[in-house]
Amino acid sequence: MQHYQALLRLDTRNPPGNEHIVAEYVKSVLEREGIPAQIVGSDPNRPNLIARLKGNGKKRPLLVMGHSDTVTTDDTKWAHPPLSATREGGYVYGRGTIDDKDNLTAALITMLLLKRLNVPLDRDVIFVSESGEEGSSSVGIGYLVKEHFPEIDAEFCLAEGGGVTRIGGQTKYATVQTLEKIPRGIELVAHGISGHGSIPLKSNAIVHLAGAVAKVGQWQPEVRFNETTGTYFRKLAAISPPDEAKYYRDVLSTDPKLRKAADDWLLENEPRHSSMLRTSVSPNIFSGGYRSNVIPSEAKATLDVRALPDEDPATFLARVKQVVNDPAVDVRFTGESIRPAGPDAKLDSEAYKALEAAGTKIYNAPTLPMMGTGATDMAQLRAKGVQCFGIGPATDFEDPPKGFGAHSDQERLLEDEIHRFVRFNWEVISGMARAK
Repeated sequence: MQHYQALLRLDTRNPPGNEHIVAEYVKSVLEREGIPAQIVGSDPNRPNLIARLKGNGKKRPLLVMGHSDTVTTDDTKWAHPPLSATREGGYVYGRGTIDDKDNLTAALITMLLLKRLNVPLDRDVIFVSESGEEGSSSVGIGYLVKEHFPEIDAEFCLAEGGGVTRIGGQTKYATVQTLEKIPRGIELVAHGISGHGSIPLKSNAIVHLAGAVAKVGQWQPEVRFNETTGTYFRKLAAISPPDEAKYYRDVLSTDPKLRKAADDWLLENEPRHSSMLRTSVSPNIFSGGYRSNVIPSEAKATLDVRALPDEDPATFLARVKQVVNDPAVDVRFTGESIRPAGPDAKLDSEAYKALEAAGTKIYNAPTLPMMGTGATDMAQLRAKGVQCFGIGPATDFEDPPKGFGAHSDQERLLEDEIHRFVRFNWEVISGMARAK
């Protein structure tokens, strides 16, 4: 708790990040315990930290990773100051409590325990505190993969992306991210004739853009499963109440009517699950015009696309153009860099089996493999051949709708669950790395 609170109180909101303060703190903690650590980076204010406990080399290394930056805050929305790490009612409140200073703390403590107990290791255990995950990966994992990959190359990686679901205070199931969607941006740019607002024109760019956005917003790309999502929904159906399990089974059905009805129910009631079924599109930015009495000649909307890993970008862009079906509207990818696609982590691997066993032992819960609908920095490692698994602590299913989720106006984690997450990390990491 001392280290967790200390990390939460260090202001690494991105932008600007200033992750050097976390790197320096973690380095001092590790080196006091006799664990050498190096700070590396392309920006002195935004470095990363790498530490390694050496094994006998019988197995390839295990990498454990947490990111040191957090998203920004609107301090007026917080009941407790976002950098206070306040403990109240059994919770710890603060920006980064579940994204991602929980993973960072659990990995740090596990390194300390391995060292203190002098655990003999069959494989090196590498710990990374990385910067820039929240939208500026070029200073973090992008830099590490490009400039320091030999120091972080591993057979397996554990980082953020999964978690354990509590409903009504009871632990229900654990999820391990074995795959993730690929983020892309698409712009819709409408062109028309500029003129005086007192004379409406059919070519009005705002009107054409609004129509295009409405079409995209109503469109649902087809349902497509992969090994991870198919396994996820089958296992979820097996542990869910009958009235919910029906929809998880039906969406897997080859009967178009059953699948459509289940898909519609998920979109209405469980949009996160709906997003797992397909490449998703969400119009999130709409801009155009500069005076109320001037018809603008151009208006633009930006779509957040989260693509299935095997989605062909050019084919998908062509489909969006077909949906828009308006010659006055250009459809194009934004110039933003994208995370690379990588293969699923193997469900029959040593790492996944260790995660399943720890889920049973520590949480008394079944484990489901999951495709992340967001994006993590593990994508860069998957593309390099590292098998990556996303993990996280137990959180309350009811918290996000109350505004206590990751990136929300407030953020919190139960004190008991940061301790239990440390035990989970210890069980997995020591079990995989300990000399047999």
